[in-house]
Amino acid sequence: MLKSTKPPTLLLLPLFAAAFLWQGCGPAGPGPAPVAEQPSATTPPAQKTPQTAFERDLEFIRKGRFTYTWVFSRKDGKPIDKEDAAYLRKHAPQVVDWVTTDEGRRVIAGTNFNLEEGNLDLLRKRFVIEDYSGK
Repeated sequence: MLKSTKPPTLLLLPLFAAAFLWQGCGPAGPGPAPVAEQPSATTPPAQKTPQTAFERDLEFIRKGRFTYTWVFSRKDGKPIDKEDAAYLRKHAPQVVDWVTTDEGRRVIAGTNFNLEEGNLDLLRKRFVIEDYSGK
């Protein structure tokens, strides 16, 4: 009887390598989509409604991760003018970020300071104020 000088594992190695490579090969291209991914003929695809300028600007302030978000507008509905802006900055110096939105009619403020503990009552005499904190 003849004994093989090669261990049996070395003989099987090329066979395992070929099997491994054969498993990795598939048809070219992405192929058909699975049934679950194909859109249904009975349901229309959901379309994302475009954001309004206010929603986009509010999202910008929220990305700043401020604790408080306040929205200021004039009581008469007119756009915020330079005097209004100066008044806001003077009486709410704790605000970190201001964004004018809705064609200048509203200003969104982002801060980590609770304006209720500051001059919010004074600001309410001149502006309509909405609290968007945590909304």
